[in-house]
Amino acid sequence: MANLQQFRLLFVALLGCYSSAESYQEDWSTTRINEEPEFLTPIENMTIPIGREAILSCTVNNLGRYKVAWVRAEDQTILSLHTKVVTHNSRISVTHDNLRTWHLRIKQLKETDRGCYMCQINTSQMKIQKGCLDVYVPPDIINDDTSGDLSVSEGENATLWCKATGHPEPRIAWRREDGQPILIRRPGREANRVETYNGSSLFFWRLDRKQMGAYLCIASNDVPPAVSKRIALNVNFAPLIKVPNQLLGAPLNTDVQLECYVEAFPNTINYWIKNRAEMLINGSKYTIREERSGYKVFMWLVIRSFSPSDIGTYNCVSTNSLGRVEGTLRLYEIKVGPEGVNDHISVVGGLAEPARGHRTRNSENSSSSTCTKFYIIPVVTCIFLYAISR
Repeated sequence: MANLQQFRLLFVALLGCYSSAESYQEDWSTTRINEEPEFLTPIENMTIPIGREAILSCTVNNLGRYKVAWVRAEDQTILSLHTKVVTHNSRISVTHDNLRTWHLRIKQLKETDRGCYMCQINTSQMKIQKGCLDVYVPPDIINDDTSGDLSVSEGENATLWCKATGHPEPRIAWRREDGQPILIRRPGREANRVETYNGSSLFFWRLDRKQMGAYLCIASNDVPPAVSKRIALNVNFAPLIKVPNQLLGAPLNTDVQLECYVEAFPNTINYWIKNRAEMLINGSKYTIREERSGYKVFMWLVIRSFSPSDIGTYNCVSTNSLGRVEGTLRLYEIKVGPEGVNDHISVVGGLAEPARGHRTRNSENSSSSTCTKFYIIPVVTCIFLYAISR
């Protein structure tokens, strides 16, 4: 009987020990679960320009005996294990703030660094957090896939095109280098003028000389700097001459200016001839000058001290590889009164105006004075006023 009682007491004691042990194991397991590592904040996605440094941060709480690793998500390449870098890429490093944050640093970013990166904790069921890196690349014009300088005959069609690389994909815009608007024509539509044309191709329908010039292809994608390429569009056409005044009269001993206006491309050779025989040369008798602006040329011939031998026909001649053209001007003498009485007058374009010089003698005649007071006055009127005053 005593032995049975002792057995019962021993069983109760063992049961109590088992219950206590089971309770302790449950408490210990709960504590372990609560103390497993956890990510405190998500990894921030980043957008960084090429060539800069990117820093991805992973913050872990309750790391304990576990380790943190950085892995490239695309190809599962292990970059670092805890504080040790295991990749052979010298641009990659890892730092730890001695608390709970691990930083993956990638210097001198390249396009190949674009992608997602994982921060992993080696728990029994691996914990993973992912952040993505986008590498922005400024635009760069592809010269091999962009048109160069172009020469087209007037009236033909032409297209300028421009391609560029970059991330994000660049936008292409066109402007004229001289700041003038771009003239856009389409079949059956009115011509349209725009300051900027957007698109990789700039099409010209039936080109004319006004569309000739330098155009800028500008590539931009909000990643500085934007880039541009200059493309010259040349429109070839034979010379055209305009003569503002074909018949000119002048008193003797005055300076007379003859003018011609030329449009042509390619550039022209320009000169003056007299009576279709003598080519005039710049010197004391003749002053020859020209001014070029794009496809336009202004030609001037000044005849010094006009004399009877200067009366005749003058031609301004312009020639290029596409043709030759000439303008004709006829110069005659205007008789305004006895020699030495009239003011020094030069005649340009059939109109009289004061010459660049001095009077030969002051005139007491009021109508003669009237001729010189006005900068522009018809020759016939001036002669008539002088005649009636006599």
